[in-house]
Amino acid sequence: MTARDAVSGFAALSHPVRLALFRTLCDQAPQRASAGELAHGFDIPPSTMTGHLQTLERAGLIKAERRSRFMLYSLNPEGTRRLVRYFVDECCHGRPELTGTDEEAAAAAALMEAS
Repeated sequence: MTARDAVSGFAALSHPVRLALFRTLCDQAPQRASAGELAHGFDIPPSTMTGHLQTLERAGLIKAERRSRFMLYSLNPEGTRRLVRYFVDECCHGRPELTGTDEEAAAAAALMEAS
């Protein structure tokens, strides 16, 4: 993943509605949902919902599949993994004290104190 791709992914997730949509699709993975189904709980017009979904799709975080006259949306696991890997590897340099569990962070801190 390039830095440009990562910026696109982070930008897509920077809006509260898109972040909520992404989380919903993560929770439902691997199931698909229509824009109408995803719109429940949001007080926004359908065209705005479609725009948010298209932004997430262009960033490679979700997939869209046409079924008759409906679009069905689902999580793109590979795109999501690539963005997370970029963040961990390129931004945090894989440092367990920044990216791991509390136990890994404690172990890393103990190693740093011991050296």
